[in-house]
Amino acid sequence: MNSKAIRGAKIIINEWVSLNSGQRLLIVTDSYHIKEAELLQHVAKESHGHADIFVTKETGKLVGIYFDNNEDAFLDYDIIIAATSYSLVTTCATKKAIKNGKKFLSLPLYTNDKRSMLEYDFFLMDCKTSKMWAEHLIDKLNKADTVRITTEIGSDLTIGKKNRKANFFNGNVDDSNGYSSASIEVFIPIQEDKTNGTLIVDGSFGYIGKNKKPVRIELKNGRIVNIQNSFDGIVLSNFIKEYNDKNLYIASELGIGLNSIAKCLGNCYIEDESAFGTFHLGFGRNIALGGNLEASGHFDLTSFYPDIYADDIKIMEKGQIIF
Repeated sequence: MNSKAIRGAKIIINEWVSLNSGQRLLIVTDSYHIKEAELLQHVAKESHGHADIFVTKETGKLVGIYFDNNEDAFLDYDIIIAATSYSLVTTCATKKAIKNGKKFLSLPLYTNDKRSMLEYDFFLMDCKTSKMWAEHLIDKLNKADTVRITTEIGSDLTIGKKNRKANFFNGNVDDSNGYSSASIEVFIPIQEDKTNGTLIVDGSFGYIGKNKKPVRIELKNGRIVNIQNSFDGIVLSNFIKEYNDKNLYIASELGIGLNSIAKCLGNCYIEDESAFGTFHLGFGRNIALGGNLEASGHFDLTSFYPDIYADDIKIMEKGQIIF
């Protein structure tokens, strides 16, 4: 691994999870990311921490099934880093670990450009700055029952969030009560039947990468009811069908990117959805985020430059925070 990957691993171990001597760390990975897991383990041992690696047999979109069926899998450890290709953040084992006071970092390492995600510069985002921005937005969002989002190219969404609390990730697990993600964002586990309107996706399709042209998606009562019949729309439709789960059509999360170093280029879905000036809708499972939806997975669709309203108060304009 090169010097940038080493830099990323040190940020994760020493700053984001703050591994101390005597703490037990579990690094969960898959067959595609063993080298990155071993680098994290090496850095952890330099910090005098205990680090084990668990390589899951499952890969791809359904990697979380094992951790739904084995919800005690993380309980012997103080800190868990989920460094698989696809996210484990919404699994039952994650939810139980967090409930039992364990520290959990979601680090899904899937990229489309053959680089290790540990090499990306977005790890350099200042945690204190992103936390300040997040707290400002959360204060407004948690006073609202509804969020409205519009964009100049045609997104117009009304999203229900009554009794659902906004929170944030900024990498640092201590800043978010022991549970964080490499995706630096404000997130809301939205009401699963209260999203209505039009989403124009002009950023990226998450794991799939950059879409060539914007795609129109219509939602009614929380569910996707139509995806534009274009090349990119067909690619997205086929991706969702591979989950073989009707709950993957349900909008379950609203995210607002807060990483000013990140770029939405389609190379890495974590970077895409973190990029400042973007928002994303998440679909599928949201139980570990504070929602009620069970599903066989979770994916996000990212778009640029939103105007966002918390009830009637405008909190973002063309992707810029209004202070």
